[in-house]
Amino acid sequence: MILHTGLRTDIPAFYPEWLANRIKEGYVLVRNPYNPLQVTKYQITPEVVDVIAFCTKNPAPFIPYMDLLGGYGQYWFVTITPYGTDIEPNVPSKEIVMQDFIRLSEGVGVQSVGWRYDPIFLSDIYTVERHIHDFEEMAKTLAGYTKVCVISFIDLYKKVVRNFPEVKAVERADRLAIGKEFAQIGEKYGITVKSCAEGNELAEFGVDCSGCMTAAVFENAIDCALNVPGTKGARSECGCLLSCDIGAYNTCGHLCRYCYANYDAKTVMDNMKHHNPNSPLLIGALSPDDVVSDAKQESWKDRQMRLELM
Repeated sequence: MILHTGLRTDIPAFYPEWLANRIKEGYVLVRNPYNPLQVTKYQITPEVVDVIAFCTKNPAPFIPYMDLLGGYGQYWFVTITPYGTDIEPNVPSKEIVMQDFIRLSEGVGVQSVGWRYDPIFLSDIYTVERHIHDFEEMAKTLAGYTKVCVISFIDLYKKVVRNFPEVKAVERADRLAIGKEFAQIGEKYGITVKSCAEGNELAEFGVDCSGCMTAAVFENAIDCALNVPGTKGARSECGCLLSCDIGAYNTCGHLCRYCYANYDAKTVMDNMKHHNPNSPLLIGALSPDDVVSDAKQESWKDRQMRLELM
């Protein structure tokens, strides 16, 4: 199975000690975001967890704990954008994150780390031309340390519109212009550009539209085939393996204005006050009314030997 840590919050950036403790103790408890009294217990052992998947804007706080991952497959997506603190208030500068990305790549291997440049939106400051310029400068720095960059354009969820009311959807002509240039830049630096839940409109430019966290991505990272059950993505246009996330919504301290996972800053700050790194739950503790159920977990690794046909 794939154990996700970054679909609802940024655990490496804000809760590294908690995750380290969960790995040491071999299990984690996760509240159902839609039914908080329903709690799922996941075992964290190499026997059932084939890959621990990370999505983060700041991997540095977890790097001191990397030795704990020695028995696990892993895949890291690190989001690095050109946005400043006007958009991403608590994210380190792109220069700092790129250097941490390089450290991470050197440690886990280029097959196990990917760059995300998303979501893309346009404004008077962040124009098409600026995105293209900044993307090339960043690709030049990260060349040789990743083979993939995932892009997507901003989705106007209700939470996004509430926290970022001036944002607008990116028009098709601009999406095509950005996609075409990014694909050409990626080819120049040995980086395959992939789109995330954007359909196939960028495929004509050489953008890989097959998905960003597919079985193939994880298989390549761990050099092993996976027999994946019928797990669907979060959206109909998404072909990725996105189940079994151990995070919680409204807990990410980056407070990015485009975030879909936070309601507002006050809710996030209130929740973070109830974090205990020694608790099996990310936020708070179990209550007498909670119902804890064991997750159904099994390894997906295909352990059959395969003969290559000459």
